[in-house]
Amino acid sequence: MTTVSQYLNQILHVENAWQATFIVFAFGVAAAVHFAWKKQQSERTEAAKGFARVLLRSVERVAWPLTALFILLLGELVFQRFQLPHQAMSVLIPLVAALAGIRFIIYLLRKSLKGGPLLKALESVVGLIIWLVIGLHLLGVLPQTLSTLDSVGLDMGDFRLSLLSGLKMVVMITLALAMAGIITNVIEGRISESTVLNPSTRVGLVKFTKFAVITIAILVALSAAGINMSTFAVFGGALGVGLGFGLQRIAANFISGFIVIFDRSVKPGDNITVGDRFGWVQELRSRYIVLRDRNGVDILIPNENLITNEVINWSYADTNVRLRVDVDISYEDDVEKALEIVKACGAVSDRILQDPPPNALLTEFADSGITIQLRFWIADPQNGRENVSSMVRVAIWKAFKENGITIPFPQRDLHLKSVPEGFRLEDKS
Repeated sequence: MTTVSQYLNQILHVENAWQATFIVFAFGVAAAVHFAWKKQQSERTEAAKGFARVLLRSVERVAWPLTALFILLLGELVFQRFQLPHQAMSVLIPLVAALAGIRFIIYLLRKSLKGGPLLKALESVVGLIIWLVIGLHLLGVLPQTLSTLDSVGLDMGDFRLSLLSGLKMVVMITLALAMAGIITNVIEGRISESTVLNPSTRVGLVKFTKFAVITIAILVALSAAGINMSTFAVFGGALGVGLGFGLQRIAANFISGFIVIFDRSVKPGDNITVGDRFGWVQELRSRYIVLRDRNGVDILIPNENLITNEVINWSYADTNVRLRVDVDISYEDDVEKALEIVKACGAVSDRILQDPPPNALLTEFADSGITIQLRFWIADPQNGRENVSSMVRVAIWKAFKENGITIPFPQRDLHLKSVPEGFRLEDKS
């Protein structure tokens, strides 16, 4: 009971009361600043786009802890100047700084990564690391812990990788990749909204920007972690040779992707045929393209196939495509009348162009009948080709029935020039 009374007396002492009052004041002002900022900037934040929105959201999340941190630091200096107790503020300052850091880093991770188990795991790891560092600092054992981590490592010639440098490298690369993800998302949004660039150029710029930003971010992170970049020259050469043999197909697809993008041979929305695959290009990725067929199935085709194999692009320069429908008539039917009927069926659909007009031709004297071919043009192959051809065939079938023109069954006439002895034909009619 005596201990509790002494503790309460110490807390209620005038000098400590001033410290407690100042701490309450600091948090109260910080909360007021946060709510005032949120109220004033809410509409502006919602209307902002790209990097401006990310910046405003970041300020909103750290406004409260940063304001409290600034006031506490200022108060600690004043209390030190007048030799007043400030132990509580000295404890709160790193805690508030940790809170600001956690809120900021988690926001960056959420903006750069999609929601999922990886994001949740990173949030937990970031919070654990920051609070662990703060705890070691408050206990006064942080310098000794860092020295211990730095003493455990692996020496490779002039290069030494310790646990401390490894942890620094992981943390810096994570932060750099988070920032790179936000930057690339902002740039991708700006490029995607451009009406000046064609779709292929937009995809190429996005891919190149993402590759460049991530590469620069990793190099900056390694340098900031204290890693000597010249040390990686030898390892990089050996690794490059190994990857050249083991990952040559992946590298070929990656490079082929850039070739396809920048030569504009295939772009999103194109209607193409690759081998026996027909469909519409949905996406151009770094390793493959996404081709959606007529059944709604997405097919992943490696970029290398677009370079080494023949590709039919139905909408490369002109979306107009000529289609052909063949039909046979009997040798006893009126050919000229059949040609007129077939040609008239070329107007059965609004999708069939009348300039150039449909044309009916006699193309072959076949075994079973006379072949007539209707040739016509459409301007929207992305909406399907066989459905138009089917409409034309149905129209021809109906018109032939109305006009007494027959479509013959497959048949052959057999002429016997000689009959073997004893062979006799019987009439079963």
